[in-house]
Amino acid sequence: MDHNGYAWWYVDAVSEDHAHAITIIALLGSVFSPYYAGARARGPADPLNHCAMNVALYGPRADRWALTERGARSVARGDRDLAIGPSSMEWDGTELRISFDETAAPIPTRLRGSVRVRPSFVAGDVFSLDAAGKHAWTPIAPLATAEVHLESPSLRFRGPAYFDSNAGDEPLEQAFSSWTWSRSSSPRETAVTYHVRRADGTNALIGNVFGSGGQVRDLEGLCEMPLGRTRWGVDRNIQADAAAKPHVLRTLEDTPFYARSLASASFGGRPSAVVHEALSLDRFKQSWVRFLLPFRMRREP
Repeated sequence: MDHNGYAWWYVDAVSEDHAHAITIIALLGSVFSPYYAGARARGPADPLNHCAMNVALYGPRADRWALTERGARSVARGDRDLAIGPSSMEWDGTELRISFDETAAPIPTRLRGSVRVRPSFVAGDVFSLDAAGKHAWTPIAPLATAEVHLESPSLRFRGPAYFDSNAGDEPLEQAFSSWTWSRSSSPRETAVTYHVRRADGTNALIGNVFGSGGQVRDLEGLCEMPLGRTRWGVDRNIQADAAAKPHVLRTLEDTPFYARSLASASFGGRPSAVVHEALSLDRFKQSWVRFLLPFRMRREP
């Protein structure tokens, strides 16, 4: 991996009753780390010195968020596995196995358990997000099922899941000003939208439907629709059916530059529950935002 670059592997799963959700991101070159940004400001920085397994759990009683940044000594990589500190991801050829044992922040609380992600199929397409080809998105398993077993807190659930990866040769904020992403799943297909606003003022929109047999088709009739601003003032827009009236069901993460939400929207005439993300990289570049970030994360050598 190049200096100043990054790669991450993202998994989300929502319980069948929509009461619980979990997001896990394995980060090499943690893109939103103030420590990585500081290292880059001093010169070319090694992304492996800034790695983390981010685990976020959401439920009706309490949410937990864990992100501990670790250095290269705590990272082990193989062709099909990745370990960062006490947490790991491993692909066995048929399913992704995730194990984690992390400490939540800002109140130190144990977050420990495992997730097994079983894809309906494995996709092979790689999409470039910028004109220079420095940033790529790969929807590895857009249609999947997850079994979530938590020891701390004690919780089990099953539901639709999603698995993708992003990688780049430079910091995100050099190429983009903002983006929104969403995925909605039914037993037979997943609809994914990815709308990026680039730093040069151009835009790119990816809208695909992934069928259970591996078929991929374009998602037609998309229109940018408002979901409303967060309490931090981050704009949430979604690419959905023009005739739809999308709305937020629950805000999962509300930060000065990023929001994750469960929403309701319609794609191809089919109403669906949606996992949605809104990211403002223009906001992330502000010094006051980076000052606040250590309150939601930990750092170990």
